[in-house]
Amino acid sequence: MTKAPQYRALVIDDDKEMRHSLVHLLESTGWAVETSATAVGVEALIEATLPDVILTDVQMPNRSGLQLLVELPVDIMPPLVLISAHGDIPMAVEAIQNGAYGFLEKPFEPRRLLTILQHAAEQHQLQETTSRLKARLADLSGLNRVFIGQSNIVNSVREIVLDYSHLETSVLILGETGTGKEVVAKAMHDLSPRSDKPFIAVNCTAIPVADFEEMLFGRKGKLQGLVNKAQGGTLFLDEIISAPIEIQMKLLRLLETKEFIALGSDTTEIANIRIIAASSEDPDAAIAEDRLRKDLLFRLNGFTVSLPSLREHKDDIILLFESFVAEFSRLYEIPPASQTAEDVAALLGHDWLGNVRELRSVAERCVLASKRGAGGAANALTGPETATDTPENLRGAVAAFERALIAKAIKAHAGKMDVVAAALGIGRRTLNEKIVKLNLDKDTIL
Repeated sequence: MTKAPQYRALVIDDDKEMRHSLVHLLESTGWAVETSATAVGVEALIEATLPDVILTDVQMPNRSGLQLLVELPVDIMPPLVLISAHGDIPMAVEAIQNGAYGFLEKPFEPRRLLTILQHAAEQHQLQETTSRLKARLADLSGLNRVFIGQSNIVNSVREIVLDYSHLETSVLILGETGTGKEVVAKAMHDLSPRSDKPFIAVNCTAIPVADFEEMLFGRKGKLQGLVNKAQGGTLFLDEIISAPIEIQMKLLRLLETKEFIALGSDTTEIANIRIIAASSEDPDAAIAEDRLRKDLLFRLNGFTVSLPSLREHKDDIILLFESFVAEFSRLYEIPPASQTAEDVAALLGHDWLGNVRELRSVAERCVLASKRGAGGAANALTGPETATDTPENLRGAVAAFERALIAKAIKAHAGKMDVVAAALGIGRRTLNEKIVKLNLDKDTIL
C-alpha cells in the first residue's frame, strides 16, 4: 500500500526546468506537489488543492510572487515561501514584513529549502487542526446555537469564549442587560474540564443583603451554601457589583485562597470551584461610587469578555429572530408565520434596548400570535399588551407563561431537574406534575 503524502505543496515558477527540478526534489521526499507556470488566477488552484505551503518565484510576468503575497486572501493563504535569482536584502525584508514565511535566493541549498518548507507545512497543519478542534468544540457545546451570529464582532467573542473556556482562572463578563452574559458563562462551563459538575448561577441583585453570606457560604449544620453546591464545577455570580460591599471581601478571599467559612462555624473549608462573574454596569464607575472593591475587580478582570449590544451587530438580527422563532415553534407546536418586508423593516429599525433578550421575547410573541393570524414582527413589537398577543383566556395565559418559564429553566440548567426545581422555587414533585400537565418534552427543549 502506498503511503499517503504527509504534506502538500504548490510550486509556482515560470521557469519550466526549475519547476521540474523542484517537483523531483519534493516528491522524492514524500511531498504531494501541484505546479503552475503563473501566479495569475492561482486562487482557484489553491482552493482546489489546499496546499500546506506555497513555494513561488518572485520575478514572474503579469503577477510577481510579492504581489501574490499581498493580494492572496487571508482565508485561503497557507504559508508562502519566496525564491528568487534577483533577491537582495531590501526585497527579503519587504517579503517578511508582508507575511512571507521564508525567502531563499537561487541557487539554494536543497536541504535548507526542505527544512523551511517542512516547518511551514507543520505550522499550517497545526493551525488547521486547532481551527477544526475549535469548530468541533463549539458545535458540541452548542456555542454556535446559543450565541448566534455571523458578524465579525460575534465571531470574535466566540473565539474568546473558546480560548478562555479551558482556563481555571476567574473571568469577568461585561455587557448590557439582555446581551447573553449567563449564556456565555454556561457555554464556558460546558466547554471546560468541569462540564460534568454543577453550574450554579447566582443573581446577586435577587439575594437580600441580610441573607447574602448565608446563601453563599451556608450555615453550620443547617444550610448548604451555593459555594458547596458548586463544588467541582462553576459558580456564576451575575451582577457582581450588587453583592454587599462587606461580602466582597469574603469573595476576594475565596478567589485568592479558595477558602471560606460557613456562618456559625470556625472551620475553614476549601472550594474547588471556578468563578465567573458578570456585570451590566461599568466597574470603574462602581469603584468610584464605593460600590465595588478595586482589589476584587483586579482579581476578576484578568480575563474579560465584553459582549456587544444588539445595536452593535444589527446584521445578525434577522438570523437571531428566525432562530428564536424556530425554537418557540417547536416548543409550542405552532407553525410560524411568514414575515413580510414590513416585519423585517420593523426588526431592523427597532432600538433593541433590551438586546437579545428583548428580541427573543418578540419572537415568542410572534409564535404565540401565529395561531390567530397575527404572527408578524411588526405587530409583536407593539408590545405584549396588544390584543393580538393576548391569550384567549386567563388559564391559557398562565399555562403559556408556566410553559415558557419551565422550558427556559430546563434549558438554562442543562436538564438537571433538582437544580431546575430549586431555581423555580418549587418542589421536584410539583415540577414533574407541571411538566406532565403542560406536555413539555425535556429532550426537545435541550
